[in-house]
Amino acid sequence: MGICLSTKSPPRKNHSKRATNPSGTTNSSNRWSRVRSSSIKREKFDDSVIHEHAIAAALLFQQHQQQNVGVLPFDRSTSLRHLPGAGNSKRQPPLPRSSSTRPRSVTDPVVPPQNLLNQDVNLDELEVSHIVLVPGGGFGAWCWYKTIALLEECKFKVTAIDLAGSGIDLVDTNNIKSLSQYVAPLTDFLEKLEDGEKVILVGHDFGGACISYAMELFPSKIAKAVFISASMLKSGQSTLEMFSQKENTNDLMRQAQKFLYTNGNNLPPTAIDLDKMLLKDLLFNHSPSKDVALASVSMRPIPFPPVLEKLSLSDSNYGSVRRFYIQTPEDNAIPITLQESMINESPPEKVFRLKGSDHSPFFSKPQALHKLLVEIAKIT
Repeated sequence: MGICLSTKSPPRKNHSKRATNPSGTTNSSNRWSRVRSSSIKREKFDDSVIHEHAIAAALLFQQHQQQNVGVLPFDRSTSLRHLPGAGNSKRQPPLPRSSSTRPRSVTDPVVPPQNLLNQDVNLDELEVSHIVLVPGGGFGAWCWYKTIALLEECKFKVTAIDLAGSGIDLVDTNNIKSLSQYVAPLTDFLEKLEDGEKVILVGHDFGGACISYAMELFPSKIAKAVFISASMLKSGQSTLEMFSQKENTNDLMRQAQKFLYTNGNNLPPTAIDLDKMLLKDLLFNHSPSKDVALASVSMRPIPFPPVLEKLSLSDSNYGSVRRFYIQTPEDNAIPITLQESMINESPPEKVFRLKGSDHSPFFSKPQALHKLLVEIAKIT
């Protein structure tokens, strides 16, 4: 989660109250009523349609088996998979690449799955084929499930990290006292890499500050760093300071935040939780409802002390790692204006834009995000 806080002290009383969304329950109830009332009427029609679709699918399958085609052109889920051997079929035209001189709008291309996934990736020609995915605040490794599947189909080695107190990590979020403690699972992983082995670090949201911290410690083990709608800070800057520069620009974020005070109301907050009723509008305004449901039961509070910590970044370490930024223009958590501000203050090597993406492109634009990550891996 991107943190967008007021510089004023957080409220000490009634901190457990959640923002309400009166219309949310009514809409859900009405929708459920409509579905139930119409389900009986549509039952016979649905049965006949399903039967016709099954016959059509069987005919297509038989036809493609006769033609010895490895990939079926069915409309499937966003985590599209292709069968082994598809890479040996006739070479497809390459997908358009982004301009190297300006940001480019990239959307999920309307092309057959094999064109999208089988992008002529020759891992032997890549400097690095190991991609490490770092989640944002409140998220865990679970949020990358579509990206993991797509990258692995292209034979990339993929590691998704659960930071301390996130995902299935057992640390209590309220007990995290520093950024180094929060990032420990990532730094431990990098420390154990063999000499000469490099990875591409990908950070989302607050994960941008986390990969920046790792870049300072292990520059020789990181070939490239990719910031996806992420906090890309300057030396001496904290995530809180970055987001406080844009006061009064994100009321939705402030409405969604709920501070936790496990050490008592007279001490600073220990973590920030998010109102589950506002998650969709804040983080997933263009994401599938199934992914929103997954997030609503999987997200955990964000530890507060790491948000306050200022990064110490040097040109010789952090500055030696190639950086790339992926913008999300329909983002309600880290607005595009704030993303552009971070880019202008600390320009990366190249900027990409995922047209139509909300704050969580791994849900809302998984195929386009996958395409960009492959493209970045190819850049020499």
